[in-house]
Amino acid sequence: MNTFEIKYQGNLRTTATHLDSGSEINTDAPKDNHGLGEAFSPTDIVCSALASCILTIMAIAVEKNGININGTNAIVKKTMGNNPRRISKIDIELTFPLDYDEKTKVILERAAHNCPVHHTLSNEVEKNINFIYPLN
Repeated sequence: MNTFEIKYQGNLRTTATHLDSGSEINTDAPKDNHGLGEAFSPTDIVCSALASCILTIMAIAVEKNGININGTNAIVKKTMGNNPRRISKIDIELTFPLDYDEKTKVILERAAHNCPVHHTLSNEVEKNINFIYPLN
């Protein structure tokens, strides 16, 4: 079990500390919700966590076959909804540095849709994952 400490710093900002490592993440409320937008907002971190989880689980899924996905890039776009204010859509574009055979692509794409964060997020959150492989 991991434990975190989150301190409110004032001015709509927080600092989260991972107690085992001491690593910190700062947040700021977004510009469209009374903040300055000078750091990730809490909802930005949720969307980033999905992309990070996808990349990690894909890497785990293919490393046993001697394949690495180093250099794979994820661009994440968040759409907020209202009533209640919440994340309504997360678009993730994954760009791979290499093309892979069809079997590997199936493994990668299944892994992306089966990461723990993906399973944790409500089905009410639209999650679009686009896979881009280089053309041969």
